Amino acid sequence: MKSFIDRGRIKSVVHNLGKQITRDYRDKDLVVVGLLRGAFIFCSDLIREIDLPLEIDFMIASRFDNNNQGRNDVKIILDLNTSIEGRDVLLVEDIILTGKTFAKVLDILKSRNPKSLKTCVLVRNHESNRECCVNIDYCGFDIKNEFICGYGLDNKQKDRNLSDIWIV
Repeated sequence: MKSFIDRGRIKSVVHNLGKQITRDYRDKDLVVVGLLRGAFIFCSDLIREIDLPLEIDFMIASRFDNNNQGRNDVKIILDLNTSIEGRDVLLVEDIILTGKTFAKVLDILKSRNPKSLKTCVLVRNHESNRECCVNIDYCGFDIKNEFICGYGLDNKQKDRNLSDIWIV
């Protein structure tokens, strides 16, 4: 593996995203929804940079079965405990590759009638074979087609605990 984005750079970007989100959501009823498993470290660091009252909840959605075989449908494995109707929702994800799972989760959340729904991703991979066009309101890093891990991103469910982001 090769170091790609060091922890200091990640920390700076997350801090700046938190400042921007704080400005944009002042006087709003913010619910941050993190997509597990990958976004848990990013989401944890991000909410500590948001200087506002907020509520946090999580979802697990997958297009893969237990053998990492892709499927066409998106399965919700863990759903929200929080009602988002009439509230301002920020959906947080670790990485956007095809966008298919992310788009499905957005559709599900939109159907629950939030007041607003915005998106925040740590990494947007521009050169992957994106199947869905999803709007990203807050983006930490735009990268080319690299297989990366660390800082919550996995390599066959391993390496999420690495402090930096690495190219596999």
